[in-house]
Amino acid sequence: MPCLQLAQLAYTFAFMQTASRHRSLLAVLILLAIAFNTAQAASYRYFRVGNKVDVQTKASAGIALMGGGKDLDAAFEWLCNQGNHGDFLVLRATGNDDYNSYINGLCKMNSVATLILSDRQSAQDPRVAEIIRNATVVFIAGGDQSNYIRGWQDTPVQDALNANVALGKPIGGTSAGLAVLGEFVYASLEDQPDGPDLASTDVLPNPYFDRVTLVRNFLKVPGLNNLLTDSHFAKRDRMGRSLVFLARIMQDGWSLHPREVAIDEKSAVLVDADGQATVVGSGKGAYFLHPTEPPETCKESTPLTFKNIDVYRVSTGGHFDFLSWKGDGGVAYRLSVDAGKIHSTQPNGSVY
Repeated sequence: MPCLQLAQLAYTFAFMQTASRHRSLLAVLILLAIAFNTAQAASYRYFRVGNKVDVQTKASAGIALMGGGKDLDAAFEWLCNQGNHGDFLVLRATGNDDYNSYINGLCKMNSVATLILSDRQSAQDPRVAEIIRNATVVFIAGGDQSNYIRGWQDTPVQDALNANVALGKPIGGTSAGLAVLGEFVYASLEDQPDGPDLASTDVLPNPYFDRVTLVRNFLKVPGLNNLLTDSHFAKRDRMGRSLVFLARIMQDGWSLHPREVAIDEKSAVLVDADGQATVVGSGKGAYFLHPTEPPETCKESTPLTFKNIDVYRVSTGGHFDFLSWKGDGGVAYRLSVDAGKIHSTQPNGSVY
């Protein structure tokens, strides 16, 4: 029964009571019921432009890995093409629906919508899972990845996202949205809201620094298994912390041979269903990391020693094969960390 009808019935009953005490109590209960139902209804926000009815179309699998910063038209146009003019859904925990007009202006989709899940309660709503499952393309916006892990893990949202990917629907993410796409995730669970980013200088002297919060198996995206994904890479000097994350994954027994795709701002990696990727954008491109041996020293309050990490940097226009882990049009070099200090085989000694 609708909330308004319930309130009317209860209030009629209250009016029939002769004791003012009973009337007051019922009035309070009415207000509580209205407030509860209003909160339930407002637990998520959904904004949509275009057709109001979803369309059935055959999408092509693919992953758009975006490094953050300025949004790249080419990456969104690629996602739209993979979605074959279906329904494009932007998923986020905070913010507004500004992506709707941007994407709708770029692409000829049946609809473009934004679903904002501000708390864990909203992720439990059956309607939310239905919206995600009906989408042809899902894009996870930037923000704070801890909101996604805390709010969506072990909920119908996680199940719906994995179901979409398993059906071959394309998915993408930028910044925090990129961070949660790989099997291994730096979840930033101990970061303070609006506080400073976890820096390489925080963790190289202590790989078990308390803000190094890693989780795994949030999403199961084919091609991103056994992978860590990171964004804003060269711009925010994140190489050191990425090496710590890889060392921790190995030291903690999660994987003997983890890999990483780290993408700079204003760059994106577009991965087809067969694992063939192209780098686009005006940033410094993407870095593909592969440790060749376990860390020598990776323990609490002791500087990291971790040697012979293969790096392949691909600039705009270059390509990389996720299956063979080989690229073309890029630069190959090695990094080693000795007592917290990074050394590079590049002629200028640059880690980037």
